[in-house]
Amino acid sequence: MEKTPNKYESGQVLLVNKEYRWTSFDAVRKLRNTMRIKKVGHAGTLDPLATGLLIICTGKFTKRINEFMAQEKEYTGTITLGATTPTYDLESDPQDFKPIDHLTPEEIRSATQPFIGTIQQLPPAHSAIKKDGKRLYELARAGKEVTLEPRTINISAFDITRIAGAEVDFRVVCGTGTYIRSLANDFGAALGVGGYLSALCRTRIGAFLNSDAKSVGEWETIIRADVERTNPAGGAGQAPDLL
Repeated sequence: MEKTPNKYESGQVLLVNKEYRWTSFDAVRKLRNTMRIKKVGHAGTLDPLATGLLIICTGKFTKRINEFMAQEKEYTGTITLGATTPTYDLESDPQDFKPIDHLTPEEIRSATQPFIGTIQQLPPAHSAIKKDGKRLYELARAGKEVTLEPRTINISAFDITRIAGAEVDFRVVCGTGTYIRSLANDFGAALGVGGYLSALCRTRIGAFLNSDAKSVGEWETIIRADVERTNPAGGAGQAPDLL
């Protein structure tokens, strides 16, 4: 008897709260294996040290990945001032330490202003952008010099929500292509003391909220039950469920 397609082959959108230290592909691979289908992808990479909203599309809904990727994003996190790291986050060790005692809260908050609006941003040397067929992080790890080209990005909000010593909590609303790691590095440079991203959570993509997302483990339980029931695919023209 011919196998009945499960609902994930027809097309689903899954809102996943990605865990710390997981890569975006780790989450995709785990759920794809549980779904027992091949066509699964995510709409926008989160770095391993970041947590928060990862949109995973399955089946026919993978055609809308680029649409989701282009939507506005919101992040919250922490920039640690007074040092830098080669990766602009805690994937590498802090270095070039500088005192920050002279900085006032007013100076820290004012330093956000030049980063709001349409600006030019250099991506991190340790990123997944390809140059001459190689990922930048591969070239950087090999010790090769990489000439980076600035990109035009848009940041519509950059709010400081807490200042506690060297730790500066923030909220950023931005367009596609923005590297929050680069923003942290550039923000620290603007203050003259250096800075790196020490925590990051993606809280929103377009109208999709991380507060509505489920962990990979929760999705595994749901998907396994769905697949075992072998739910039939929707009829022609039926919109995929939004989960």
